[in-house]
Formats: sequence, structure tokens, C-alpha cells
Amino acid sequence: MGAMIPRRHADTMRQVRRGKLWLAALPIAVLSGALAPSRTASAQDWPVRPITIVVPYSAGSPADVIARLLGQYMGETLGQQFVVENLAGAGGVTGTNRVAKAAPDGYQIVQGGTGTHALSQWLYKNPPYNATTDFAPLGLVVESPLVLIARKDLPADTLQDFIAYAKQHPTAFGSAGVGSATHLGCELLTQAGGFKATHVPYRGMGQVVQDLAAGRIDFGCDFVLGALPQIQGGNAKGIAILSKDRAEVLPDLPTAQEQSLRGFEAYNWTAMFLPKGTPDQIVRKLNGALNKALGAPVIRERLAKLGAVIPAPERRTPEYLDAFVKSEVEKWAAPIKASGATVE
Repeated sequence: MGAMIPRRHADTMRQVRRGKLWLAALPIAVLSGALAPSRTASAQDWPVRPITIVVPYSAGSPADVIARLLGQYMGETLGQQFVVENLAGAGGVTGTNRVAKAAPDGYQIVQGGTGTHALSQWLYKNPPYNATTDFAPLGLVVESPLVLIARKDLPADTLQDFIAYAKQHPTAFGSAGVGSATHLGCELLTQAGGFKATHVPYRGMGQVVQDLAAGRIDFGCDFVLGALPQIQGGNAKGIAILSKDRAEVLPDLPTAQEQSLRGFEAYNWTAMFLPKGTPDQIVRKLNGALNKALGAPVIRERLAKLGAVIPAPERRTPEYLDAFVKSEVEKWAAPIKASGATVE
């Protein structure tokens, strides 16, 4: 028969057992109430380590150059190093998808654009991410206008004359490949102008301008940086800027809207995105650093030489980019479907 435990000791043991049960439950209650302040504190302290800008294209590309320029200045503002990582593949989808699946802690940004966040949604039968729901928009960075260029002996100097000619004669245009911005920009133009043209895909715009100069194709839609030397050298004829405003480096070339296509725009845009769920406080810090960099005179001068246009400040907010991406996805649906372009 076991020894009897004095009453006062039994009461004490019951209190201890009840205390243990209470203590066991304590961490759960404390943790559930403390998580929110912890997240807020981490967002306030952010950043505490280097930030990566994933460029989903090769090193040396215009997107890569822009990311490195901005990363340096954004790092100075936030007091942390910005590291550019090139992760090319699948037209930019590979690198973009990695950031879509990354932790929403503000340490990975993707520099996307027309191809990754608009064209991909229609070119791929099953895109690996949803451009409008899988990201936290950070801010629009630059726009790169397309330019309609034609062979130098094509009998048309204005957009009206060009469209009239294309409606009466079989024409062919070159691009940097099926599904590229230079391909779909021209497809959008043929639909808006009400004419048909044969698409000839190349491996790059360098080959396009060579065949354009030789008269083997009739026209193309190139970026300002590529079109400028061809127009200035007399190897091609500039017909129209395919954006809302004239290009600073081609001030005498009118836009498509100034000529006959009201509301028409075809250009490539670049923007920065974070993974969905990134705390708003971090998004705002990054957006502030981005806007400060885009306002620096040296940055504006460098980007202008690349043929890039910096949007107005009111178009560089996360809210604007969110609405803009949705409109771009919708805009490119018809020309992509009409072209029959697909990417496996």
C-alpha cells in the first residue's frame, strides 16, 4: 500500500498540474497574437541582406542594362546591394516563374514586361503563372516604342500611303521570331490598318534589317534603338512611331496616331514585380527607391540613349501597374489568336 500524501501536498500538485496545462496552451495563444507584430517589425527593418533582381533574359540585353542601372541607384537609397541575376529561357518565362514561386519577403524582384506579363498569357497553352494574380506589382519602369520601317524604295512616305499600298500589293514583314514583340506589333498594325501581310520570322532583328535593306522584305516593326541607325543611314525608311508620343531620338517622325490610326499603340514596356503576398510596406519602400532612381538625371540620360521612355510619375505606382497589366493581357489576345502563334 502506497504512502499517503498529505492534503496540502496533494493540493499543491493539483495546482501544478493545472498550471502545466495552462503553460502548455500558453505558447499557442502567445504566438497567435504575436505573429502580426513580428511581421510588421520585419517589414520595418527590411532590407537586412542583398536584394536580387532577376532578369529573365541574357546578359547584355536592354533589359539587363536597365536593371543594372536602376539596381545601383536603388541600392544606394535602401542601403543594401542589388544583385542582378540573368535567368534566360522560354522567352523570359523561366526566370519570371521562379519569382512568382519565391518567398514574398521582398528579396527577389523580376524585371518583366510585355513578353513575360502579357504575350505569355496567350502564347502558351498552359502558362506556368497568372500574370495578373501571381505577382505584387512594383512599378512601371520604361516603355520602348516600336517603329514601322519599310524598304527604302517602297513608294510610300506616310502611314496612310503605306496602308493604301499594302492593301493593293502583296507584302511581307520580318520579325525577331514567332511571338516576339516585333512580330506581334506588326500583326497588331495589319489588323488596325485592315490589310494582310506575310510574316517572315528571323533569329533576330539584325537579319531583318539586312533583308529590308536588300529589298527582300517590305517592312518591319523594330525598336527605336535598332531602327535609328537604319533610318539615319538610309538603309530603311521610317514610316511611323507606334506609340502615343514621338521618340526623343526621332523627333521628326510622326506617330501612327498623328497620322491615321487613332488610339493605336504598339510598344514594349518594362516593369518590376514581386511575388504575390509581399508586405505592402516593402512594396512601398521599393517603389520609392525605384522612382527616385528614375528621377536621377544621369539615369534619364542613359535611358534616353537606349531609346527608352520613362513614364510620368503617376504611371509608376503599384496600383497603375496592376490595372495596366490587366489591360495589356486583354489587348494582346486578339492579335495573338489571329496570328496563330503558339509556344510549346
